[in-house]
Amino acid sequence: MRILMIGHYPPHGGGIANHLDGLVGELRKRHEVHVLTYGPVRPREFERDLVHPVRVPPVYGLRGTGFAFLGSRKAVKLHERINFDLIHAHFVGTTSFAGVLAKEKTGLPLVVTAHGSDLEHTAELALGRFYVKKSLLEADGVIAVSHWLAKRALSLGARSVRVIPNGLRPLEGGNSRREYITYIGALREYKSPETFVELARHFPGNRFLVVGEGPLMDRLRSMAPANVEFTGYRHDVGAILSRSRLLILPSKREGFGMVILEANSLGVPVIGRRVSAIPELIRENKNGLTFENFEDLLRAVEELLEPKRNAKAGRLGERIASAYSWKNTARAVEEVYSSVLG
Repeated sequence: MRILMIGHYPPHGGGIANHLDGLVGELRKRHEVHVLTYGPVRPREFERDLVHPVRVPPVYGLRGTGFAFLGSRKAVKLHERINFDLIHAHFVGTTSFAGVLAKEKTGLPLVVTAHGSDLEHTAELALGRFYVKKSLLEADGVIAVSHWLAKRALSLGARSVRVIPNGLRPLEGGNSRREYITYIGALREYKSPETFVELARHFPGNRFLVVGEGPLMDRLRSMAPANVEFTGYRHDVGAILSRSRLLILPSKREGFGMVILEANSLGVPVIGRRVSAIPELIRENKNGLTFENFEDLLRAVEELLEPKRNAKAGRLGERIASAYSWKNTARAVEEVYSSVLG
């Protein structure tokens, strides 16, 4: 099968790029997979002929729309040369709309995957809502990475949705001393990192670690007590987690929450806000705890800092995380491909 993937892809970073990297790597064991992604970027050498950047205006507000139209044009030209069997677009919005326009020109089946902020944020914007609803309506197959997103997709016009969670790649950890209560994520409003910094004030005898970058960095540094350290963006997530006692996820919305599985895979329990897809991955009183308000969070941290409770939750987390793999994800995606191809 010849597949055209559309979406952010390495050397881009972020959740969708990581998702595509894992999925494409597994699918290429059985199929020819090309990727249409945002440019300008230089593809990795081993896949130089399989990754096709689309140069788009580096202007906020124009980048996505530019990709929708320029990307669809490039997709049509690639199809004329390669003869794809289907298109699979990731992120429902301007990215998937490139797939919609390409489908209109080529007649190829279109599969779209919803990842999170597309249905929780983009769909709330006037033009974004048009791209989202049009994509869900025109797609021959819709995938969501969580049940929460599947319900959201159905409410926005999808006829049916297949839930296929992200896979998980093994992380390189270590036998480091577990000394931190950790936050990993973008320093943006919807991630609520200020909740984590405020939490540190209530546990002055513990070390807190903020891993990530974003527009809230200066404000967070100015309000942080002495027991909070900031690392900026880090690639060695496994090494960070192997030094962590707990991971805190205070996000106000999460389409999936990959960092939960990453932490669990290295035996780190997770405490997350009881919103969106987070309760699908944090199984209450097993691999972690969820909270609704700050008082709940304080109680949860106190409970999971107890050594025996922490160790038990860590072991259960490892067992739960082991069920998620890119092999399983790719097989499920192939079933969707078979259904749309008839």
